[in-house]
Amino acid sequence: MSALFSPIKLRGLALKNRIMVSPMCQYSAEDGVANDWHFTHINSLALSGAAMFCIEATHVEAIGRITPGCLGLYSDACEAALRRILDAVRRYSTAAVAMQLAHAGRKASSARPWDGGQLIACEHGGWRPVGPSALPHKDDEAAPVALDAGGLKRIRDAFVDSAKRAARLGIDAIEVHGAHGYLLHQFLSPIANQRTDAYGGSLENRMRFPLEVFDAVRAAFPHDKPVGLRVSSTDWVEGGWDLAQTIEFARALKARGVDWIDASSGGVSPKQKIALGPGYQVPFAEAIKREAGVATMAVGLITEPKQAEEIVASGKADMVALARGMLYDPRWGWHAAAELGGTVDAPPQYWRSQPATQKALFGKTTFGAR
Repeated sequence: MSALFSPIKLRGLALKNRIMVSPMCQYSAEDGVANDWHFTHINSLALSGAAMFCIEATHVEAIGRITPGCLGLYSDACEAALRRILDAVRRYSTAAVAMQLAHAGRKASSARPWDGGQLIACEHGGWRPVGPSALPHKDDEAAPVALDAGGLKRIRDAFVDSAKRAARLGIDAIEVHGAHGYLLHQFLSPIANQRTDAYGGSLENRMRFPLEVFDAVRAAFPHDKPVGLRVSSTDWVEGGWDLAQTIEFARALKARGVDWIDASSGGVSPKQKIALGPGYQVPFAEAIKREAGVATMAVGLITEPKQAEEIVASGKADMVALARGMLYDPRWGWHAAAELGGTVDAPPQYWRSQPATQKALFGKTTFGAR
């Protein structure tokens, strides 16, 4: 029996396999509102064979968007647009749908990657980002506004409002974005956080705001539905956030009822030096799982079914999350099931697509037609 295609339960959510489609920014929204591109993208990957699909970083306020094209859930228009898409997903897919709630902090107001990805000045249509400290992401950029007590409350409340909207939409799970150099990661990392109040300095203080946001989201979302968190396990910069601090953070999150830790890395500094390679972030998930006793998702250059199988079967992580691999092969889950002897759900319109040698791929053996 394939470990990758064995069931797992996250709080009240039962998943038939250990694969999640990772949240992937599409930079294609209009004032945070999803459109036909998102309809196509989400509906396609909801049929990938993964047990769970996670909607891209969905920002809790307009100035928290990475780019002007980033998705949001901070208005009735944002909510209505996603409802149309989710209604279609539910008609044809059995995959659970998660959502990653995010705030970009000082990395907001950036151009889309294919337009260079640099900070957009206010006079060119951008806006003034906010952060834990008045420190720019890059030395040649304008500094963000350091958040005061009112700003911190506004953002906590915005996460709560978006979590409630997600619940109204019937979202099955939430992943809080605490990675990749965005706002919550900025509070964790001494590279971006040089505050001298209760939210800066010691590890306990730097964890305070991310934990407050997690607590607020957890309280606002239905108790039987899981809430996880994506973390950058290391900044890849000497003197920055590292794995030992991540493990302490994971322990604090476990005490608050976190349902998984999605173990990524990097993003808070352009000075990072990342040692890339297949599965290069899997050791982070393994260490967090072992030391903090919390379920983990492994991410990062996981592309082959046998590679994913080994990660789960060996206990290095409880699940795997794929991004680029799913874009390249939108039926990755089907092909992995065929290779590993698993089964996946698929709409009956596609049952005839299974190879003659894989009669049980969709858990079906017959297809009647005149």
